[in-house]
Amino acid sequence: MGDRWHVEVDRSLCIGSAQCLHHAPDGFRLDAARQSRPTAPDMDANERVLEAAECCPAEAITITLGDSGEAVFPPDE
Repeated sequence: MGDRWHVEVDRSLCIGSAQCLHHAPDGFRLDAARQSRPTAPDMDANERVLEAAECCPAEAITITLGDSGEAVFPPDE
């Protein structure tokens, strides 16, 4: 892929289902409140992280391109 992504989890939406950990165990972790956080907010583009965002039941994960801020997920409509 070659791009750098900025990954965020909206903690007001996260329900702690841990689906992100299931899909991308190296990309996310749960904190003491059982809410998800990216292991690093800026990371190389990663299909598993994208899959985690797509599968999040609360739609709490957003991914943007690190250099431009353009939406990767959810995509701009």
